[in-house]
Amino acid sequence: MSAVLTVVVGAAATSYGARELLHRQAAIARRIIGKPHADGPPDADRVWRSAYGDPLDLLLVGDSIAAGLGAERRKDTLGGRLAKGLAKSTGRAVRLRTAAVVGAESSMLAAQLAGLPDDYAPDVAVVVVGGNDVTHRVPVAQAAADLEAAVRALRERGVEVVVGTCPDLGALRPVPQPLRALGSRASRQLASAQAAATLRAGGHVVSLARVVGPFFISHPDEMFSLDRFHPSGLGYRRTAAALLPSLLAALGLDDGVPAGLAAWSDAARTG
Repeated sequence: MSAVLTVVVGAAATSYGARELLHRQAAIARRIIGKPHADGPPDADRVWRSAYGDPLDLLLVGDSIAAGLGAERRKDTLGGRLAKGLAKSTGRAVRLRTAAVVGAESSMLAAQLAGLPDDYAPDVAVVVVGGNDVTHRVPVAQAAADLEAAVRALRERGVEVVVGTCPDLGALRPVPQPLRALGSRASRQLASAQAAATLRAGGHVVSLARVVGPFFISHPDEMFSLDRFHPSGLGYRRTAAALLPSLLAALGLDDGVPAGLAAWSDAARTG
């Protein structure tokens, strides 16, 4: 994730001095944030709570957050947390498959889906993507279109889809101002476009910046892992808790969602 930050440097700089400032800040941020986790995310793919029987199939698609990078144990990955939460809520085992790839942009979702068996149709899929689109300055319209195509492809398989929109990169406190503010604005613009694209394609939406972002901003030491970019085990716990009500709603198992998700869930059901 060393690209953090060239976030919107070219687009935002309106003078030579501004460009130089942002380039210097990006270089400082790269040194502060440090290297990504060399060993990659823990392998969490398995049947969770197998003793419950009658397993639900859960698919994770997207980038390093969907893959669980930053977690030290498989049970602390996003997939592990969601699988355990689904099992507890439904009384059924959950078979987890992770297609997400560290460093993925929205344009890579198609390849992740293409790598699945032709007859594979999970009960529900969770997509988290967008951070790399922002840091690599992918046009918002293109990133949103790639996401919409992936959601449509999953829906055509009969899969319920929940999308966690792009997190707020303004929560990355090691990144100095004004670079952090520019990253925040760009990520929120993408998240808005992702929400609209997901609803058009028939998916459910959870605004991670709105529902989880405040925890990352107020408690960065606990919510971020050692690389200071990816979530920690606690960060994934919070993120999974934000996504779980919409998974249950997508599966038709629960109509009630917390107030912070109500607008998104209602829009998904009627969109």
